[in-house]
Amino acid sequence: MKLSDEFILREVAGTYIVMPYGEKSVDFNSMITLNETGAFIWKKLEQNLPRSELVLALVSEYEVTEEQASEDVCRFFSKLKDAHMLD
Repeated sequence: MKLSDEFILREVAGTYIVMPYGEKSVDFNSMITLNETGAFIWKKLEQNLPRSELVLALVSEYEVTEEQASEDVCRFFSKLKDAHMLD
């Protein structure tokens, strides 16, 4: 999965915010906040890592099982897809 080029992640006062820009900013009139784990996954997606490597990155960064990390990545992808943030 690939992130849409029309969204950008910014850290503002310790809070991670995903904001639209370009043409997307006309249709998308809100911001999305991410927790630390969501921001971690987003940054890995910016590197175009495949899903399997995202899962392994979560396992090595956080104290979670591979199964839990896989479920978390799946839920995160689902939320991005629902918000039309994936190409």
